[in-house]
Amino acid sequence: MAESTTCAIVGGGPAGMVLGLLLARAGVEVTLLEKHADFLRDFRGDTVHPSTMRLLDDLGLWDKFSRLPQSRIDHLGFDVDGREVTLVDFRRLRNQPHPYIAMVPQWDLLNLLAEAAAAEPTFTLRLQHEVTGLLHSGDRVSGVRYVSPDGEGELTADLTVACDGRTSTVRRESGLPIQEWPVPFDVWWFRLPRDADAEYSLIPRTAPGRVLIMIPREGYFQIAYLIPKGSDASLRARGLEAFRDEVAALTPEAETSNLTSWDDVKLLDVKLNRLKHWHTDGLLCIGDAAHAMSPMGGVGINIAVQDAVGAATLLADPLRRRDVTEANLAAVRRRRLPAAAITQALQRVMQQRLVVPVFAGADGRPPAAFAALLQKMPWLSAIPARVLGVGIRPERAPDWARR
Repeated sequence: MAESTTCAIVGGGPAGMVLGLLLARAGVEVTLLEKHADFLRDFRGDTVHPSTMRLLDDLGLWDKFSRLPQSRIDHLGFDVDGREVTLVDFRRLRNQPHPYIAMVPQWDLLNLLAEAAAAEPTFTLRLQHEVTGLLHSGDRVSGVRYVSPDGEGELTADLTVACDGRTSTVRRESGLPIQEWPVPFDVWWFRLPRDADAEYSLIPRTAPGRVLIMIPREGYFQIAYLIPKGSDASLRARGLEAFRDEVAALTPEAETSNLTSWDDVKLLDVKLNRLKHWHTDGLLCIGDAAHAMSPMGGVGINIAVQDAVGAATLLADPLRRRDVTEANLAAVRRRRLPAAAITQALQRVMQQRLVVPVFAGADGRPPAAFAALLQKMPWLSAIPARVLGVGIRPERAPDWARR
């Protein structure tokens, strides 16, 4: 006999954990299924933006969050003739209590959210529960099938929410139509040792045909190395030594000798897509399951979190009444679609204007006229700071979720 819950959430990433915490604080019975045994994954992003930190404030989690290992980035700049020109200045976000990006390993953030959710009596987290399919009652999704260390099982639910990322099993099983956009790059993901005093910036490092981003973590840099889409096999065939030389040229302050095997270099297949409809009766998709983001701008975590807050705000009352309708689910899409669509459109522009020219041989430096404009009108740096740090439609925690 299948077990039951009010809301089954599939996937323990930022969207799933925030949605689970908020709904539990509303008194909704929530069961979150995460296929892994913990939250430790290298492909997780680390950028926690001002809007997300404000949410943590709302939820009463700021003190614990501030004690997590983290680095702070309050502006992004580039060098012009030996002088730094600020491109993005989060310090100009006057209405944000935390005007910077916090670089926090995502597993630490997820553990914090899981601990807060576990304090709510209606929340259950089930690790090592991999969802394999959907249950149906007529045309309505009525829950999920899963496998766990104890075997196969079923969980029925008034509402199932897919938060299981860009390779979402739930989305695939639902058959919801999806629109794909071409992405010109994939990412090689690897580590380099980090001196605690080493300087770093999230501004990409470029050379003709190469783009590299250094993400600071405790004791090492997580490196995102952009390669032309579909070129993984041919680039590996050139040999590891040639790759090490390219990395060393872009990261003279880092030690590259620890790259001793291609096994250390993982491929991330970058996607940019969006569901045409985010729901069907009994099922809702949010975060990357609804709209996979490009890594451009590092906004994926924060968009996913905002989706979760918007969904919780609209669905808490219907879930408490055990009366969630398709109209309720459609309202979530209407609320969150503009932010997702505009952000993805901006990412497509960034890809074409920044990445494609570098792959074609450009050096990646901004045009001289653009640099001169920023020097003359530095307040312009507040505009991208607003878009990246706060988002197109920021969400605040509902009153009933605040502590």
